[in-house]
Amino acid sequence: MAYELIITEKPAAAKKIASALADGKLESKKTGTITSYWLTRGGKRIAVACAVGHLYNLEGVEKRDGKKVKARYTYPVLEVQWKPAYEVAKQSAFTRKYLEVLESLGKGAESFVIATDYDVEGELIGLNVLRFACGQKDASRMKFSTLTDKELQTSYDKRARHLDWNLARAGETRHILDWLYGINLSRALTLSIKRAGRFRVLSAGRVQGPALNIIVAREQEVAAFIPKPYWEVLLHLRRPGHRETELVAQHASGRFWEEPEAKGVMERISGKHASVHELKAEIKSYLPPHPFDLTTLQLEANRCLGLRPKDTLDSAQRLYLAGLISYPRTSGQKLPPSIGYQNILQQLAEQKEYAKFAEELLKGALRPNEGSKEDSAHPAIYPTGVSPSKLSPRDERLYDLIVRRFLSTFAEASQREHITVTVACGSEHFKTSGAHTVKPGWQLFYGPYVMSKEVQLPPLKQNEPLEVTKNEMLSKETQPPRRYSQASLVRELANRNLGTKATRAVIVDHLLLRGYVFDEPLHATSLGMAVVDTLTRHCPEILDEELTRRIEMQMERIETGKEDEKHVLSGAKEVLLKVLEKFRKDEEEIGKELVGASDKSWTETHEVGPCVKCEGTLVIKRGRFGSFVACNRYPDCKVSFKLPASGKVLRSDKICEACKSPYIKIIRVRRHQELCINADCPSKRLSEKDEKRLTKLKKTCPKCGKDMVLRRSIYGEFFGCSGYPQCRSIERIEKPEPRSSTNTARHPG
Repeated sequence: MAYELIITEKPAAAKKIASALADGKLESKKTGTITSYWLTRGGKRIAVACAVGHLYNLEGVEKRDGKKVKARYTYPVLEVQWKPAYEVAKQSAFTRKYLEVLESLGKGAESFVIATDYDVEGELIGLNVLRFACGQKDASRMKFSTLTDKELQTSYDKRARHLDWNLARAGETRHILDWLYGINLSRALTLSIKRAGRFRVLSAGRVQGPALNIIVAREQEVAAFIPKPYWEVLLHLRRPGHRETELVAQHASGRFWEEPEAKGVMERISGKHASVHELKAEIKSYLPPHPFDLTTLQLEANRCLGLRPKDTLDSAQRLYLAGLISYPRTSGQKLPPSIGYQNILQQLAEQKEYAKFAEELLKGALRPNEGSKEDSAHPAIYPTGVSPSKLSPRDERLYDLIVRRFLSTFAEASQREHITVTVACGSEHFKTSGAHTVKPGWQLFYGPYVMSKEVQLPPLKQNEPLEVTKNEMLSKETQPPRRYSQASLVRELANRNLGTKATRAVIVDHLLLRGYVFDEPLHATSLGMAVVDTLTRHCPEILDEELTRRIEMQMERIETGKEDEKHVLSGAKEVLLKVLEKFRKDEEEIGKELVGASDKSWTETHEVGPCVKCEGTLVIKRGRFGSFVACNRYPDCKVSFKLPASGKVLRSDKICEACKSPYIKIIRVRRHQELCINADCPSKRLSEKDEKRLTKLKKTCPKCGKDMVLRRSIYGEFFGCSGYPQCRSIERIEKPEPRSSTNTARHPG
C-alpha cells in the first residue's frame, strides 16, 4: 500500500507530529531499537520517521596526481563530499540505524514531507535525507514554531509544495565554508607544531579565530592596565532622634584624583553641622522587557540562573521538544497575534504558579512590548501554555523564566521614584540617592528576575538638620576592564555579527576544549595568547573579523535569494587558498613559537602543586576511570588522588592549611568550588564521637534496600549504598559538626 513519508529531525518530534496528525489510533513500529509511526489522516496512509540531527557529514576529497588518497594533517583541501555520518566519525556510529530505517521507508513512499526544524540546519538535514537516503529531488515542507497539536495540524494541512531552497542552499554553503576553513586552518596549525617536534591538536575556524582574538585583546587590556589611585570622601548621617536610620553621602565631586584635595575636604567638614540642602524627586516609567530571542535568553539565564549559554540552549531544546515552548533558535523579538495570546494565557491560567497573572492580563487589551529584531522563520520564544510534568530542576527554572518573561511583556509599565538628596556640611556638598517602586506593573509578573533594588530613604525635609556620626576618606584604585564570561562573549559575538545564534555557544566550548581559554570568567591561556600573537604577525587574515562578517552577510543574502551560493563558495576558496599559501611560508617558524606556549599552557591548566611526599609535581591526568591527580615522578612516587566525575577541574593557587595538600577548582553550572584534593583531610572528617555514632546507625538504601555505610570522598564523609557500584545511591550527612574548612560540599559527586 502506498504511503507518504514525513521526515523529522528528532525522535521526540516524530512522536509529537504523528500523534497530532493521526485521525485514529497511532501505530508504532520497531526496527531494532528505532521506532517509526504509522497513522491515517483524511484516508491517507502516513509514516513518520526521524533523523537524529545530521545523518550526513562532510568529508574532504583529497587527490594526489589526479587520484583520491587518504591523508591527515595535509592542506589545502578544497573539495568535499557528503557521506553518511557513521562513515566519517566513530562517535556517530549510532546514526546508522536511523539512516537505515529512513532508507527502507523511502523506497516504498510515494510522497515526502520534510518536518525538520525550520532553519538553515533543519532544512539541510531534511534535504540530505531526501536526496541521499530517499533518492528524491524535492518534497513538500511543514513549517511550525511549536510542537502543539493545533499548529502541527495547520502546518501539515497548509504545507508548502517545495522545500525552502534558499534556506537549504544557505545551510549547505555555511556547512561547506565552515568545514573548509576549520579543517584547513586546524591542519595548518597542528602540522606547524608537529614539525617543531611536538604533537598537539590545535584548531582554528572562520569564527573561532576572531572569537579568540576578542578574548586575547581583553586579556592584554587587563595585563596592560595600570591602576590609578583616587579618593572618596563619605559622610555618615542620621536624623536626630532616629538612631536606626543612617545615610551615607558621597562628596558631590565624586572621585578625587589628588589626595591633598580629599584631605582639604576632610579638614573643612571636621566638626561642622550638616543639613538637607536640596531634595529632588522624580518618578520614571519603565516599559516591560522585550520577548526573548535566543541570545537574550542565554544572557538572562546566565544572570538569573547561572547557566552557561550552551546549557541554556540544551535546556530550551528539551522544553521545545516537550511542546512547552516555541522554537528557541530564533533571533526574533516579535510576538505576532497569530500565536494566539488569549489561548496561551487561558492555558497558563490553569497552572497554579501563573494563574493570577494570566487572569489579570486577560482582563485587558493584549499588546506585547516587542523588540526591534525580526526573524522571518520564527517569532520570539514563548510558552505554548501546555502544562509541564516531570521536568528536571534546571529545565523547570528555565521554563519559569520564559513564562514570566512572556507574561511581563503584556503588563503595564512600572514606575519608580528616584530621590536625590544634597547635604550641606560646612561649605561642602554631599549627595546620596535612593529609589523605590511606586507602581510595580510588569515587575510583579517577572518576579524574582527583576534587577532593580529598593533603596528607601527616610522622610526628609528641606533644611532639616542631620547628625554627622562619622566622616571618612577612602583610598581606592581604578579597576581593569572585566574579562568576558561565556554569556557576555556570546553577546559580544552577536553584537559584532560573528557566528549564528545557534553556533556562538558551541564556539565558546571549542575554545575551552582546545585549551585556548580557561575558567569563568574566560582567561586566555599562554597557548591562546601565543596563537593570536603568532597569527597576527604571520597570517592576520585568520583573525579577521571583517572577513567573517562579510561571509555572514553573504549567507543572509543567499537565504533571501539575493546571492548565488556558487559565487560565494568560489570567492571564499580563493581567499582561503591565499591565506594557506601565506601560512605555509612561515609554517616552521610558527610551529616553534607555538611549542613553548603549548608547554606553558599545559602547566597553567594541569599542574596542581608540589607533591605531598616527594619533590615531584602533582598533575591532573586522565585514565580509564576518569580524571585523577598523580605525581609526575610515577612510578617512583605513587601518590594519587581521585577527582570528581563531573565538572571541569582546574588548578588553584591555594594550599590546605589542615593537611598541606593543594586545592583544585571545580567549575560547574551555578557552582564553582575550591577544595582540598585530599579525601582524608582532617577538615573533611567528622568528630570521632559522631563517626562512631553514625557507623552504628542502621540506614537502608531507599533504592535497593541494602545497608548504607559511611564513606569518604574528596568532598567529605557521606552515606553510600553497600551495593556500589551496582547501586550508586548516596545520602548527605545531616547537621555535621562545624569543620575547620569551609570548602566542603553538601554531598559527593
